[in-house]
Amino acid sequence: MEPRRFFVGGNWKMNGSKESLGELISTLNSANMDDQTEVVCAAPSVYLDFARSSLDPRIHVAAQNCYKVAQGAFTGEISPAMIKDCGADWVILGHSERRHVFGESDELIGQKVAHALESDLGVIACIGEKLEEREGGTTEEVVYAQTQVIAENVKDWGKVVLAYEPVWAIGTGKTATPEQAQEVHEKLRSWIRANVSDSVADSLRIIYGGSVTQANCRELASEEDVDGFLVGGASLKLDFVDIANARA
Repeated sequence: MEPRRFFVGGNWKMNGSKESLGELISTLNSANMDDQTEVVCAAPSVYLDFARSSLDPRIHVAAQNCYKVAQGAFTGEISPAMIKDCGADWVILGHSERRHVFGESDELIGQKVAHALESDLGVIACIGEKLEEREGGTTEEVVYAQTQVIAENVKDWGKVVLAYEPVWAIGTGKTATPEQAQEVHEKLRSWIRANVSDSVADSLRIIYGGSVTQANCRELASEEDVDGFLVGGASLKLDFVDIANARA
């Protein structure tokens, strides 16, 4: 079995200006980052072109969302074709903020995943439970159901990264312990093995998101089934370089 390549995504969310992001990009371009790690920065849609033209080619660019069709009367939306036209090659789908702030359903997220993959974009597909679901003991039920809908819409798993983000740990300063993260990642891999295939279970990168920092990244990265991170706030800081080097 080939080792899974470590994957670190930086989700800039709705942050930054050309000036501040330009400074961040200059820092990333000059940083010494482990070439064994795949690094992706998810820029706001209006800055995709800017990010792709400014970032070193070794750093990939992602959009933070897209719609389920190529074009049409969908005011305010962007399509995978537009994302690719800007030179980006990944998209984040199903992020908890899309699910819980904007009310996106599992069904819609599945449709978006299918169309993005058909359009030859890589997909960072997000799943994760809310605090009341973890406290109520339904974490597995929730993440398996979310993963099921994603799996139903994937033909080529080579273009998919699965991001486990416990909602209670996003932007709260709370982080799942390395043991908590490993437990869920291991169960997700077992679910993939049982419901998709052994080969996909062995090769699929399952990354962790939820208040990943310079201080906790190495301990998290040491867990067997943690194949990288999706980083929020820390992706806008110099700390992101250390996080990208967590396995170096």
